[in-house]
Amino acid sequence: MRIYTRTGDGGETSLFNGDRVHKDDARIEAYGTLDELNAIVGGLLDHEALASHADRLRAIQDHLFRIGGVFADPEGPRPGALTVGQADIEGLEQWIDNMEEPLEPLRNFVLPGGHPALSACHLARTVSRRAERRAVALDRLVAQPEAALQYLNRLSDAFFTLGRWAAHTTGTVEVKWPLDAK
Repeated sequence: MRIYTRTGDGGETSLFNGDRVHKDDARIEAYGTLDELNAIVGGLLDHEALASHADRLRAIQDHLFRIGGVFADPEGPRPGALTVGQADIEGLEQWIDNMEEPLEPLRNFVLPGGHPALSACHLARTVSRRAERRAVALDRLVAQPEAALQYLNRLSDAFFTLGRWAAHTTGTVEVKWPLDAK
């Protein structure tokens, strides 16, 4: 079987139910950005400094696929559809809380960079924020599950905290902003 179909050559693609839409449709933008984020999370798994978080990162990849599947279905989540729920949101919150325990309180903004794992976490954070914006735009057109939107909101906080945790555990000094901050 060929990977290419030529059916998208005219700028359209198919949704879960077979409906054809333009490739810049809000639904495609939302789940396409989740796909991009999922690839970035895969890159986080390649960093030895983040190895102790591999199970959580794999779970996030699973959750992103679940949310993407809901976004791809114009009929909304069907009975029995894989999605995310309150327990998944609480799991992210617990992960954030656990990573924050050894960290100094944050009193300034921090600039991304200083270690490859830290930079990758900030990239995940920014794409997560974009995924959330795309999800909100889709939700304004067609209601999406509240838990999916809440999960994406927590996820960017989780990646930010993972970056701070990575800086702490690798001994990387976080560069405070403004640059003259003490």
